[in-house]
Amino acid sequence: MAKSISFYTLGCKLNFSESSALSQKAEEAGFTIGNFNEPNDVYVINTCSVTDQADKKCRQFVRRALRKNPKAYIVVVGCYAQLKPKEIAEIPGVDAVLGASEKFNLIAHLQDITKNEKGSVHACEIEDVTGFNEAFSYGDRTRTFLKVQDGCDYTCSFCTIPLARGKSRSANVQQVVEQVKEIAQTDAKEIVLTGVNLGDFGKGPDGNKKSDESFYELIQELDNIEGIDRFRISSIEPNLLSDEIIEFVAQSKRFVPHFHIPLQSGSNAILGKMRRRYQRELYASRVSKIKELMPHCAIGVDVIVGFPGETDEHFKETYRFLNELPITYLHVFTYSERDNTLAPDMEGEVSPHIRNERNKMLRILSDKKQRAFTNEFIGTNRPALIETEERDGYFQAYTDNYIRVQIPIQTELANTIQPIQLQAITAEGIVDGQLQAVAH
Repeated sequence: MAKSISFYTLGCKLNFSESSALSQKAEEAGFTIGNFNEPNDVYVINTCSVTDQADKKCRQFVRRALRKNPKAYIVVVGCYAQLKPKEIAEIPGVDAVLGASEKFNLIAHLQDITKNEKGSVHACEIEDVTGFNEAFSYGDRTRTFLKVQDGCDYTCSFCTIPLARGKSRSANVQQVVEQVKEIAQTDAKEIVLTGVNLGDFGKGPDGNKKSDESFYELIQELDNIEGIDRFRISSIEPNLLSDEIIEFVAQSKRFVPHFHIPLQSGSNAILGKMRRRYQRELYASRVSKIKELMPHCAIGVDVIVGFPGETDEHFKETYRFLNELPITYLHVFTYSERDNTLAPDMEGEVSPHIRNERNKMLRILSDKKQRAFTNEFIGTNRPALIETEERDGYFQAYTDNYIRVQIPIQTELANTIQPIQLQAITAEGIVDGQLQAVAH
C-alpha cells in the first residue's frame, strides 16, 4: 500500500514553489499526497527563518503532525533547517533535517521511514551550496509561483537569507521559457515570478555571471509566450528596478501593473546601518517613474520597524516618507535579532514595546493607503482573474492591479479573466464587483 506524505509550508512564495516541486517528486516516487491536518506516514515541514515567530511555528507544526500520527516520520527542510539544523534535530519527534543542499534529495532520504530516537542532520556549509533547482507550484488552477532565481549576494545587516540559501544563482532564459510553456499546458492563467533577489537574475547555477542574460531580457521573452494571460513580478530591489523594466511593464501585453519593492526604512541613516544599496531618493524616483507611466499601478512596500538605532525621529522620517509616497500597501516587519548577522551588535536597541507600537502605526497607514488606492477605481472596470474557491456565496478575484474583489458565484466563470466594475468597498476591505460583458 502506498505511503502517504503531506507538506506544510511556512514563509515566502519561493518556499511554496519548492514545496510543490517536492510534492510532485514524492508523487512520482509512489507516495500518496495527503492533507497535513490528517494522519499521514510522512510529514514535511518547509521552514522560513525571517522572524523569530517562524522558528516557533516550526516546533508548533512538528507537534501538530505528531498529534495526528505519533509514529509519523517528520522531515524539516527550508531556511531554518539550514541555519539551525542541530537545534531542529533536538526537537522531539523530528527524524531528519535536510539543509539547502539536500532538500531536493528528499525522496532519497525517505527510503527508510522508520522513526529515529534522534533526528539526523543532512546539511553542508552554505558556501558549498551550488546548483539551481527548478520549481513551480501546483494545485492552484488560477496562478502558479515560478522560481527563476535563488540565493543572494547582498550582505544586509539584519538578514539571514544568504546564510540560508547561499549565493545568487538562477536558471537561464531558455530554461524558464520551457517551464512557462509547461505551465501553459495546465489551467493556470497567471504566473508569479519568484526568487530571493529577482532583479539579480542572470547568474549561472554556480553563482557566477556566465552570460549577458538579465531580468529585463527574461521578461521580454516571457511576454511573447502564448497560453499564459498574466505575469506578476513578486518582489524586486529598488536598485535593480531599472527604467527599462518599468517602461517595458507599462507597455507589456501580459505583465500586470503591480510592483512589490522592498524599502525597509525611509531614513537614509538607518538604510546605511542596514547596508541597503540605495537611499530614499532613489526609491522615491522609482515610485515616481512607475506612477508617471502607470497611474493605475499597485505598489507594495516592505518596511522594518525597530531596527537598532532607529530613534523616534528616524521612525517619523519613515512614516512621513511613506505617507507622502503614492504607494498602495505595506508589509510591515518588526525587527528581530538573528544569529550571525551584524545588527544585534549595533547600539541603540529599541524596546519591544516601541517596536510593536511602530508596527501598529504603519499597519494603520497601510490600511489607509490601500483604501485610498482602491477608492480611485470605484466605478471603473478592471480585468480580474476569478478564483476557483467559493467563500460565503462569492467568488474572490484579483484585478490586474491587485485589488481584491468579490462577485456572486457563477461556476462557469471560475478561473477566467473578466471585466468587472468595482462598486463599493466592504467593511473587510474587499470590493463588491459587478460582472460586465463576459469575455471569452
